Amino acid sequence: MKQLSGLDASFLYLETAEMPMHVGALHQFELPASYRGDFLADMRAHMATRIPLAPALRRKLAWMPLNLAAPVWVDAEPDLDEHIVGIALPAGSGLAELEEQVGELHPVLLDRSRPLWKFHVFDGLEPGPNGEKRYALYTQLHHAAVDGQAAVALAQAILDLGPEPREIAARPARERKGQLAMTEMLRGALSNQLDQLGNLVKALPAAVGAISQVAAQTAGGAVSETAASVWSRIKGAGPKGGKSVSNLGLAPRTRLNATVSDTRAFAAVSLPLAELNAVRRRHHASLNDAVLMICSSALRRHFAKHGPLPRKSLVAAVPISLRSKGDTASNNQASMSLISLGTHIADPGKRLAHVMAASASMKATLGSVKSLLPTDFPSMGVPWLMEGLTAIYGRAGVADRIPPVANVVISNVPGPTVPLYMAGAKMLTNYPTSIVVHGVALNITVQTYNDSLDVGIIACAQAMPEVDEFAAHVETSFLEFKGLPVAAEPVPAPPAPKVAAKKAAPKKAVAPKAPAKKAPAKKVAATKARLKKPAAKKVVAKKPAKPVPKVTPKARASAPTAKRPSR
Repeated sequence: MKQLSGLDASFLYLETAEMPMHVGALHQFELPASYRGDFLADMRAHMATRIPLAPALRRKLAWMPLNLAAPVWVDAEPDLDEHIVGIALPAGSGLAELEEQVGELHPVLLDRSRPLWKFHVFDGLEPGPNGEKRYALYTQLHHAAVDGQAAVALAQAILDLGPEPREIAARPARERKGQLAMTEMLRGALSNQLDQLGNLVKALPAAVGAISQVAAQTAGGAVSETAASVWSRIKGAGPKGGKSVSNLGLAPRTRLNATVSDTRAFAAVSLPLAELNAVRRRHHASLNDAVLMICSSALRRHFAKHGPLPRKSLVAAVPISLRSKGDTASNNQASMSLISLGTHIADPGKRLAHVMAASASMKATLGSVKSLLPTDFPSMGVPWLMEGLTAIYGRAGVADRIPPVANVVISNVPGPTVPLYMAGAKMLTNYPTSIVVHGVALNITVQTYNDSLDVGIIACAQAMPEVDEFAAHVETSFLEFKGLPVAAEPVPAPPAPKVAAKKAAPKKAVAPKAPAKKAPAKKVAATKARLKKPAAKKVVAKKPAKPVPKVTPKARASAPTAKRPSR
């Protein structure tokens, strides 16, 4: 018995018919033209050998009495006939038909009485250029069991590096417990709550110190300095003075910031990874910067057409992994940050500089507190509270009225860079599918696979039905990014020519001065006495003052008067 962490359980409490909380992917597979087998049966046989390697696929939920706290995971053997199902498509179907199927299947909630996953196998696809047999697989995994990185680790257990499946060592059968007793569950839940409270109290001093440090850095301009260094690297592409970009503040309201429905629209696109890496390196950008830039340009094109394009920059909610290197546990270890996308900037070069500076500011702010972000917390009473608030939030349409914090979710999940195989079939594509929630009706998730960057776009079908058009905007934005001129490097000033040093003229010999002769002692004493005497004052005879002539009244009357200046 293992109780779900607070973060894992939150995905259960937030789930409604309008907000399914499962993630997954759409994969396309290829087999030789000579293949005559049943791919659905082969998939079930393959998964039967990999279930022991995938804990997330062989456990189900056991709920606490009265739903007082987070549920626990218990061992369960999945029925592969129920978890892996086949869907026949019309002959000659392609990506468009698969996208439509994902849009229809994604809103269907997973059965909580079973392990929280399901695979859909499609046949009827158009053959490859040389007659290769093609199939597709759409996977659903509940977010309470895995996050993006855990899903990648799960794929490593299921998939192979070649068409021949690797040998899996037999594992001893685990003893399965019967129904857990109520007292056992309550005892375990109470112990877990006490542990969580203790961990929070221990972490409080460090958390307060880190938050104070971040506040001081922000007030002191540390974030501005980091962003300013990005501006200088872009060689003047940014605003005057190399101003920093702030990710704080509310996002502009768009039609994506609405209460979502129980309908979904899905589209997929692949970008060449080698070209993308070459372009972003020329601009000194990270892969994440390049993804944000391409999404920013696509969003600007979308709103320029379907309007209105906000004058203020759109804001992306970007998941951040909190996992330690090498951690492959099947749980959620992620948090969320906000990044300004610069969609209000028409010039692509300046928009790239804006995105890079915003990303640098986010990293500088988050670095000090990343290790303190909680993934677990006490859950006593939380199920009732969160489920009740979620229901009210959706029914009352609160998302339509409150100021939005973000407009879109953009997630970049690192994936394998080599081709992988499943049940002998080569995997051609790996398009992620993720979650949309009330107030943020669009999710763009990308994952590297082999030599491509596969992009999965999922949206509320009412808020944004034009996802196929948006996928085309992503491709156009990549081409724009690819053709973006690189700012010229500053040309270093040529070194000053060396001037031959002039030979110094020989100095003239100067005769040494003769030492001054001392005056006799009698003369010195006389001089001192004379200097002490006060100087005699000169007497200057004063001249007699001239008599002032008397002025008679008659003369005063006839004398001219001065004219006052007029005011």
